[in-house]
Amino acid sequence: MQAANADSPGRPRGPWRRRLLLALLAVALVPLGMHCQVLASAWGRNFAQDEAPSAEAILVLGASVRPNREPSDMLRDRLVTAAQLYARGCAPKVLVSGDHGSADYDEVSTMARVLEEAGVPAEDIFLDHSGFRTLDSMYRARHVYGLRRVLVVSNPFHVPRAIFLGQAFGIDTLGVGAAELQSYSLSTHTGNQTREVAARLLAWLDVHLWDTRPRRMDPAIKLEGDGRRTR
Repeated sequence: MQAANADSPGRPRGPWRRRLLLALLAVALVPLGMHCQVLASAWGRNFAQDEAPSAEAILVLGASVRPNREPSDMLRDRLVTAAQLYARGCAPKVLVSGDHGSADYDEVSTMARVLEEAGVPAEDIFLDHSGFRTLDSMYRARHVYGLRRVLVVSNPFHVPRAIFLGQAFGIDTLGVGAAELQSYSLSTHTGNQTREVAARLLAWLDVHLWDTRPRRMDPAIKLEGDGRRTR
């Protein structure tokens, strides 16, 4: 019986296999490069809490609030860290930015209350009710609240993306990862990291391809005087 020809119809030729592999490699490298660029934006800008530099304001990014209006564990981590940074004198004002898209769901009022309970004066807490996404929070920090240098506080996996977006929108953005007040499970850490990879790619596309803008914009609000006027 005659041996099958390696170049017989129905089998991919050698050069096509190489081209396919190169194409697949290119497809994989593009998102990898996007992801690395987001992470690289935080190099030299992500600080331990006791090394945090000064800024115009501490910006606390929102997260889920329970039906009883108590913060989720990760949001509480952020708020406790922000209160400690304020007590150290890292900034004179705190801006909390989160989702207050309906009367039944209000992240920022809970955030302000917890900060007050932790010792931050009410007049030094400003509320951004339209921080629906990290992009919204960072863009509005610059273009609504006029901030040029902020110390953004979130959970460690989230901080590099916030720094990337803040830098893209013209803010000198520095970050502090919130200390964990409790031990989170491996599945929680894995889930957060997995979702964050996708979120970083989306942030890159929002900035470099789609020129995405926040869902809502407001007249300028200066972070001076009594922050209770933003409630």
